[in-house]
Amino acid sequence: MKRVAVLGSTGSIGRSTLEVIARHPDRLRLVGIAARSRTDLLARQVAQAHPPLVAIWDAQRAQELADLTGRRDVLAGPDGLLALATHPEVDLVVIAASGCEALLPLVRAIQAGKQIALASKELLVMAGSLIMRLVQEHGTTLVPIDSEHAALFQCLQGVSKEQVERLVVTGSGGPLWGLPAAARQTVSREQVLAHPRWRMGPKITVDSATLMNKGLEVIEAQWLFGLPLERIRVLIHPEAVVHAVVELLDGTSLAQLAPCDMRLPIQYALSFPERWGSAWGRLALTQAGPLQFFEPDPGQFPCLQLALDAAAAGGTACAALNGANDVAVQAYLDGHLAFTDLPRVIAEILERHAPVAHPALDEILAVDAWSRNMAHDLIPRIPQWSPR
Repeated sequence: MKRVAVLGSTGSIGRSTLEVIARHPDRLRLVGIAARSRTDLLARQVAQAHPPLVAIWDAQRAQELADLTGRRDVLAGPDGLLALATHPEVDLVVIAASGCEALLPLVRAIQAGKQIALASKELLVMAGSLIMRLVQEHGTTLVPIDSEHAALFQCLQGVSKEQVERLVVTGSGGPLWGLPAAARQTVSREQVLAHPRWRMGPKITVDSATLMNKGLEVIEAQWLFGLPLERIRVLIHPEAVVHAVVELLDGTSLAQLAPCDMRLPIQYALSFPERWGSAWGRLALTQAGPLQFFEPDPGQFPCLQLALDAAAAGGTACAALNGANDVAVQAYLDGHLAFTDLPRVIAEILERHAPVAHPALDEILAVDAWSRNMAHDLIPRIPQWSPR
């Protein structure tokens, strides 16, 4: 029986994780849940699952949650989140929150020897070297939930690093793939948020439209699997059937294929190193149709190139990239920035940043805060600002 805490239980990954846990009551026990501020949904989850531990990291919402649930033991604020992530009754922590607020709880959970199921690519983008070093030092496991990295992780079971020629991160291309470059300059918000394959939150859907998500995934793969940047490739695969490929030295390619359902990689991360039966459906190869693969042109998708440039620069450049992208995407979603200006904000901040090569945790957090503040200052001054 694994005792599980879910940080970010009200997001799409968190809700799916609770579904998987409920499906396996003989193997998984939900010990704690946490959310940033959605007290209404968090209260419903408390009423349904009755977890012993509940945390909310917007401390001002703690009383509201207590009133909704009748619980007087709500853990609140950053300290509450850390208490949940390191609680002695927790064996496995699911990091389903994407914000930088989850970085310190992740670090402390690893230092406490907890198993980690990680859905947030941004945390490895910010602090991949530090996180993976801590995983090794504390003898624990970190299993990725992000579909592409879960696929790579599965393909690499029983394969040594020395046998690997290259990793291939695939992606559907997002809602704008196939549009001419000129048409992408004038897309509506509705087009950007209409992902053809996955049901995701708005932030990651925008990242998918800019292909920033593929760049972030290359950075994540670099740290997860310990391979240099030049041995990680991005291919666009519109059918989204093949989630990743491992190319071996002898010419063999290992691919992971599955339906587009995040409950599959979530269940694998929770069951690892075992595999359990699933009610989430099967891939019917006879109905999959032709499978296509395309090389993305970074010149046509500048956010992808910016991510690859930050990865090449190394150090805190990736933390600056992530913070700037977070703020720029939110500004776009709020109607304060044009879609075409997203890469301009990120590029300006990367140009102003002087990377620290081997940053400590406090340096990573400082760069994250700096890049976010810089983006907030920069966005209102974009000359061609024209919200859509």
